[in-house]
Amino acid sequence: MLASSTPLSLLFFLLLLPTPSLLANDIVTTDPSVIGVELHGSPLSHLLQDPGSGHLYLGGVDNLYQLTSDLELISHVRTGPYLDSPDCLPPIIPQDCPSATPTHNHNKLLLMEVGQGAEPGNLIICGSLYQGICEKRSLSNISQLIYQTSNPVDTQYVAANDPRVSTVAVVITTENRQEGGGILRLMLVGRGYTSKGPGDIPPITTRRLFPVVPPRRAFSQEEELGKLVVGSYSEYNNHFVKVVPHGDYVYFLFSRRDMWHKKEYRTYASRLCISDRSFYSYVEVPLLCQGGYNLAQGAWLGNHSGKPALFVVMAAGQASTPVATSRSALCVYGMAQLDAMLRRAQELCYTEGGRGSSGHEEAYIEYAVSSKCLKLPKISLSEYTCGGEHTPNPIASAVPLQATPTFTSTTQLTAVTTATEAGHTISFLGDREGYLHKVLVHSDWSGDLYGSVLVDRGSPVSADLLLDESQRHIYVLTNSRLSKVPVSSCERQTDCQSCLTVRDPYCGWCVLEGRCSRKHQCQRHVQPNHWLWSFEPTNQCVTVQSLQPANQSKDEQTQVTLSVAQLPALTEVESLSCVFGRLPPQAAIVVGTSITCQSPAPELLPPMPTGSDHMILPVSLMFGHVIITRGNMTFYDCGAVSRLNQSSQCLACVSSVWRCNWCPLDQLCTHNHTCPNQHIILNQRVRPAVCLTVCLSDSPGPSSCPQVFTLQSSALVPMGLSTSVVLRGRNLDVYTVRTSPVYHYHLFDCLLRLSHCTSLVCSREIIFLARPTLMMAQILLYDCSAGQSDCSQCRAVPEEYGCVWCPGGPSPSCVFNQSCSSTPADTCPPPQIRQVLPVSGPLEGGVLVTIIGSNLGMRYQDVVGGVTVAGVQCLAQPEGYQISTRVVCELQPSGKQREGPVLVTVGTTPPGRSTQIFTYQDPQLLDLVPDKGPVSGGTRLTIRGRQLLTGQPSDLSAFLGPQPCYIVEEVTDTQLVCQTGSSNQTGGVTVRILFGKAERTVPSVTFHYLNDPIITDATPAESFYAGGRVIMVTGRNLDVVQQPIISVWVEPLEIQRVKRKRRLALLTAKQQLVSEHCSVLSSSQMSCPTPTVTPDVKVKGVWFQLDNVRVHYETIKVPGKRFTYYPNPVLFPLNQEGPYRFKPGGVIAVEGQDLTRAMSRQEVMARLGDQECEVKTLDNTHLYCEPPEIQPKSTLLWLSPLPPVVMGNLQVDLGLVQYDSNSLLSPVPLAAQIGLGAGAAVIILSVLVVILMYRRKSKQALRDYKKVLLQLETLEINVGDQCRKEFTDLMTEMMDLSSDVGGPGLPLLDYRTYAERVFFPGQQTALLARQLDLPESRRQTVEQGLQQLNNLLNNRLFLTRFIHTLEAQQGFSQRDRGYVASLLTMALHDKLEYFTEVMKSLLQDLVQQYVAKNPKLMLRRTETVVEKMLTNWMSICLYSFLKVAGEPLYMLYRAIKYQVDKGPVDAVTGKAKRTLNDSHLLREDIDYCTLMVLVKNGVEVQPCPVKVLDTDTITQVKDKILDQVYRGAPFSQRPAADSLDLEWRSGQAGHLTLSDDDVTAVVQGRWKQINTLQHYKVPDGATVALIPRSQSSGGVGVNQVFQTGEKTPMLEGEEEEGLRLWHLVKSSEDPEIPKHRKSSMRERERAKAIPEIYLTRLLSMKGTLQKFVDDVFVAILSTKRPPPIAVRFFFDFLDDMAEKHGIDDPETVHIWKTNSLPLRFWVNILKNPQFVLDVQVTDSIDAVLSVIAQTFIDSCTTSEHKVGRDSPVNKLLYAREIPRYKQLVERYYSDIHSAASGCYQEMNSTLTELSGSFASEMNSLVALHELYKYINKYYDQIIMSLEEDSSGQKMQLAYRLQQVAALVENKVTDL
Repeated sequence: MLASSTPLSLLFFLLLLPTPSLLANDIVTTDPSVIGVELHGSPLSHLLQDPGSGHLYLGGVDNLYQLTSDLELISHVRTGPYLDSPDCLPPIIPQDCPSATPTHNHNKLLLMEVGQGAEPGNLIICGSLYQGICEKRSLSNISQLIYQTSNPVDTQYVAANDPRVSTVAVVITTENRQEGGGILRLMLVGRGYTSKGPGDIPPITTRRLFPVVPPRRAFSQEEELGKLVVGSYSEYNNHFVKVVPHGDYVYFLFSRRDMWHKKEYRTYASRLCISDRSFYSYVEVPLLCQGGYNLAQGAWLGNHSGKPALFVVMAAGQASTPVATSRSALCVYGMAQLDAMLRRAQELCYTEGGRGSSGHEEAYIEYAVSSKCLKLPKISLSEYTCGGEHTPNPIASAVPLQATPTFTSTTQLTAVTTATEAGHTISFLGDREGYLHKVLVHSDWSGDLYGSVLVDRGSPVSADLLLDESQRHIYVLTNSRLSKVPVSSCERQTDCQSCLTVRDPYCGWCVLEGRCSRKHQCQRHVQPNHWLWSFEPTNQCVTVQSLQPANQSKDEQTQVTLSVAQLPALTEVESLSCVFGRLPPQAAIVVGTSITCQSPAPELLPPMPTGSDHMILPVSLMFGHVIITRGNMTFYDCGAVSRLNQSSQCLACVSSVWRCNWCPLDQLCTHNHTCPNQHIILNQRVRPAVCLTVCLSDSPGPSSCPQVFTLQSSALVPMGLSTSVVLRGRNLDVYTVRTSPVYHYHLFDCLLRLSHCTSLVCSREIIFLARPTLMMAQILLYDCSAGQSDCSQCRAVPEEYGCVWCPGGPSPSCVFNQSCSSTPADTCPPPQIRQVLPVSGPLEGGVLVTIIGSNLGMRYQDVVGGVTVAGVQCLAQPEGYQISTRVVCELQPSGKQREGPVLVTVGTTPPGRSTQIFTYQDPQLLDLVPDKGPVSGGTRLTIRGRQLLTGQPSDLSAFLGPQPCYIVEEVTDTQLVCQTGSSNQTGGVTVRILFGKAERTVPSVTFHYLNDPIITDATPAESFYAGGRVIMVTGRNLDVVQQPIISVWVEPLEIQRVKRKRRLALLTAKQQLVSEHCSVLSSSQMSCPTPTVTPDVKVKGVWFQLDNVRVHYETIKVPGKRFTYYPNPVLFPLNQEGPYRFKPGGVIAVEGQDLTRAMSRQEVMARLGDQECEVKTLDNTHLYCEPPEIQPKSTLLWLSPLPPVVMGNLQVDLGLVQYDSNSLLSPVPLAAQIGLGAGAAVIILSVLVVILMYRRKSKQALRDYKKVLLQLETLEINVGDQCRKEFTDLMTEMMDLSSDVGGPGLPLLDYRTYAERVFFPGQQTALLARQLDLPESRRQTVEQGLQQLNNLLNNRLFLTRFIHTLEAQQGFSQRDRGYVASLLTMALHDKLEYFTEVMKSLLQDLVQQYVAKNPKLMLRRTETVVEKMLTNWMSICLYSFLKVAGEPLYMLYRAIKYQVDKGPVDAVTGKAKRTLNDSHLLREDIDYCTLMVLVKNGVEVQPCPVKVLDTDTITQVKDKILDQVYRGAPFSQRPAADSLDLEWRSGQAGHLTLSDDDVTAVVQGRWKQINTLQHYKVPDGATVALIPRSQSSGGVGVNQVFQTGEKTPMLEGEEEEGLRLWHLVKSSEDPEIPKHRKSSMRERERAKAIPEIYLTRLLSMKGTLQKFVDDVFVAILSTKRPPPIAVRFFFDFLDDMAEKHGIDDPETVHIWKTNSLPLRFWVNILKNPQFVLDVQVTDSIDAVLSVIAQTFIDSCTTSEHKVGRDSPVNKLLYAREIPRYKQLVERYYSDIHSAASGCYQEMNSTLTELSGSFASEMNSLVALHELYKYINKYYDQIIMSLEEDSSGQKMQLAYRLQQVAALVENKVTDL
């Protein structure tokens, strides 16, 4: 509730918050003007407004509110929770009602009773407490109570006591004829059926409000007030939606199942006369909303096109249930059409017997009453409009009133209200997601969604949508919030365009007022073009269509004419004005649609924007201060046009879009057509007519402009000299000024901009003619001295430049020829050499030598033949030659080692000589390492030799055969390192080094390319962050790798949060590799320690780098399996307070966390001092190590040093360890002997001995427990490899099976067979398929009696008394109880809702019994009828879920069968080598081998290969062949093995029929061995065939097929002609031992410790099947998918029972849930998969399934699971898994408990669906007949029990049972 300490006004001010925004689609908006208030009492259900005061009243859970129209709090009342129970009648006294608990009060009704005259009105409130009683409160202050009853009578129960059941009501006023006149104020109430509390309240009742004169009571249901009488309250469970008065009638809207026709759920509208007190006028008609919308969710009586109509929001139902889906629609039904349909139904039922003109039944009597349609006179309806005593009622129309959806939605609509605006109908719709939708309903009933407002996200809108009195706001009620939402947002639209764009029927643009408003708010809305409706698509704003002139010069003033469309009409005295920009308004002259204004004076215009030659001013047309419309006008400035284009002013001016002209002599651009100095060039847009005397040429425009367009003189202009430039152009004569006939002047100035020169060509410049400003093309400025540093370079410049080498002056230089003061040089100085590269080369030559210097010639031809190196000619290369500065030549062979300078000769000048000496060398290669590598390359070769630095490094290249070897390090004179490239083949290749073109090879050594290394396995696949865990890599050719590396690619975690655009850049910067070197152990194995990574990175990939071969981990074994890094394991110190005390002979237990997630026992090393502490066991949370018996050496006397535990790179110190001394007893101190007497000493000594012995025993037990775990762990690890191999084989075998199971291959039983096997396990006959065995003369009578018995069973009192009476009989056995329960399940299968209610009632009685004794024992066994009913109920409800869980169960069954069949199975004892059950373990070592027989199957050419064992019996072979041939087929559809013979075929004629027993059988004494393939010596690959068995063929088949597909081996005592059969082992060595001694011997044998080899077999089988067992358990207990509704429903029921009886022990509730679901249902299915699947369960398979089922049972218990030496083997096997399974169970229970409850309605819908789906499978008459046998057996006791019950006497139950007996068997009764 609201905090009382906070001022209410302040609190509500804080709560007035706008709703959050939503960006769903274009029409979804959030309205900032929405205000809302958060209230307690969720869900708020009802809202009411007092039209007089405007106050709002809200009802919710336990809360009632009174608010102002602005949502300010006036008053608040708490209405709950209070002590109540729907099973008890008020007043509630705890002693009389033990089921009473504090219960929430849900508001069911909130109505206003209008006062009469001076009498004030009242507020009527009805809640769900106290059977739905009502009270009255003051309208002015709801805290003031006006009427309330503390002791209500049963006639005052008004509303439904169940929050989920609807209640509606309306207050009516009528004439009080029976009580002396005046008015009579009544309340008509419609309510649904409730299963608890008074069950006789009709769907519609009349309640008294006024006057109330004792003994009458307010809200009472009186006989004379009338009610709707129905035959069956539960069948006619109306879900009421709305009740509205209209005219002289009241209309109810509700939905329910159509009991007359298809029994589908439909929506109905019913009508009742207000004055009809007897409900004679009741008539209803179904409403059909096309599209499958059948369930009404909300309704409103409004107007459409001026006529009343019912607006209903409908939802589509889920299948045949009352559950609404999200698909919904709005349908509108005219009240006139509705009344016509109702009147027609009345008329047909009154006068036509309910039949229409076609003869079909169109009206009928509903609600199972004894009335019927009649054929009264035709005028009956007009005379008895509201019916009478003689007219039939209640009437229902069979013909629905149809409507087409006005609006549809994919979100469930929950509320509707309507409004009328300007003659248009508007619907407001609320939905489940908290949205309010606005729909315009057209006259043709179609609708347009024009807006949606998010009011309260995710919270359903209540059905009570209210418009305020002004029709401007709508009140929207959601779960915990009341919001006030404006119906429109017109006032927020500030201009015409946005107003028309909003498309809101409420809005339109009021033109002369300049605002968006509702129609009635615009004064002249009746006149055309004054109010423009926004929803009319043809409406357009008042717009300026044209404006003349559209642009003008800013220096002139003209008349402006605007053409305006849709201009509203004005009166004669009204006028418009024009406003240019922000200038003062000017009067406008209106002529039709044209408006004329004067443009502003030039001096008033604002300045022109910088950088622009024009500006745009808005021209507004105004009415007073309101802008009607607006246009734009452009003002331009011709002067700005020329200023912005200095280089070509004339062209820009006359080419401008504006009307600008050019004055060439004045250099002026003007809008005028004249110039100060005569000449003018007009704009190209000027018409030729204007160009008369002022034009310079014939055509205006750019062609008349003066221009310079070419350069007549040379474009080469040397720097530093005065040069004349001659230009050519046109229209230049305009600039000739004539001062006299002879003289004239040319007005030209030439400007040239220069820049600094850095090369020969300085720049390409533009010549400007300033005065006038004209532009011409480029000229080329150059400087000879720039870049020409020597004579050769200067003389190489092209001649046209005129550059010469001038030797005069202080320094010679390159200048223009006219600038040289001396004679230019004809020849150049000798060459100079500054550098030679390289200074060595091979004898063969072939390398390029680069010579750098000056004056090395003016062109390439100057040096050809002029270069020698060490006296040997060097051929110059044109590609590398640079004028004067560089020569590149190719070294030629010298024939021997030599040295000398480099000489260059140019022309006749002396040669240039280098200072460097060039040497011819002879490099030698000596050897290389290594000499082998993978073909993919990547091997680093080291080649040793002499003079390897010959030539330049770029001249060196290495090759392995034809493949390059890439040099990777700096080459020295004695060593070269290169990395091999890939090769396309293996083998030896020669190693070659090229020094330019000279080749050298390594003598007598070849490099061998070998096959790439291949990795076949790398385990383990996990590591922790610290790294150092050794990955053992196996494969082939691993030793060819030079340096294997394991690499991990990581990136920081923050990368993941980077935006996508920045991600790529960050990835390249942040990604990094961490690597470790691997150690190659052999060609097939290497070890790699995992690299260390930090926890703040994410591992992106792991791979092995084997030279050039990269192997990603996920590609090695299982595709897609990645290498995983986990957090480091944690080990806790042994003792926090001091040294850990260790007793020699035990083990040290170290606790930790995540120890085995990335580590195994073998990898952990623990040390104690200088010795090893041997690790025995490692699990996820514990490490057990066994220290040495003698304390290791230590620096301390009695303490062992820190024992570090090493896990890879991780080292953990655990603390000090102290060894206990061996002496357990210490001598009694002498002081104690003196101080105490001898007796006291003896007592103390005895106590000490007892304590020490107990302590020693406890420690010994703990050590034994730990050692057992160690032994199990060690054994399981030892068989791990075998398990993995077996599992791999098994998974290969199951691949095909998986595809079979995924399709139609899952052999799920049909429902009838499934129900037979679960309801009646072990029954020989199929009860469900049986027919009544009766003589035809008696059949009809007996069936009639059985039908009456069925009706009796549908009476809850009879059924419960019947069950309790049977259970009280001593002769009624436990088997009888289960049988009767299953018969009842069959009989009531079509009414599962009723069956469930009875079962719950009986279970409540059972809980009551066990609470008084021991509640933990409840449901432990099936000792009562209700417990078997619960088993059957679970089986029915979970059948569909078995389709999900059945797949892993089938896979487990097939895996078990495959594994068992792989080993020998004894056909006599049923023992197998491969099993989980030690009692069924074949302990003897049987020599056997696997054979592959080829089975000829019919006409198929290819025989089918089948694996069998040579020790298999012939029947076992036949079974395996049938399994293979008929794999995937149900067991019931394949032939029996006994009906076939096995024939061995050898050659063409060799056919031998094999049999388990024939004349060749081996007999030894009294033992006969069953024949096997080994006996017949059938070889591997033999061909066999299955042929039909002939009648004459004998032979004893040991395995026989029994019921439900089970196969049971022959028992030990079976005899055949005095001989005992045996297969693999003899059942007992001494056949003379009596049977009772045999059993005891077997028990002793089992009690012995099992040899380790046998336990290994069990562990191997367990490890192989582990994955399949896990899959089954996870499928059953998974919470990833929603648990079955039945489980959630029943667990809720158990939680309620525990809460009701005050059981707060969670263990008890856990036991109840375990006993009701896992032990009662799932264990039965696990042990007997043939109950669900069409399969054969042999004794060997059953033994394995029993162990798995027992494991499931242990996993569901709450007791701690401990094992010891004497524990059963099956508990030892799963000792480690059971705690994990327990967590699964606990999480499953917890998730169901924490999930939202309230699945009652969903459960009922499911039960209804199941009743209809499977009821036809049940043979109810046979079940009833079987039940009657028990009635007959205990007839007298049942009759007596029924007669003793007072309620039973009222219902005449005993009498009705006597009627049944008389019909079924002619029993003589007291009838």
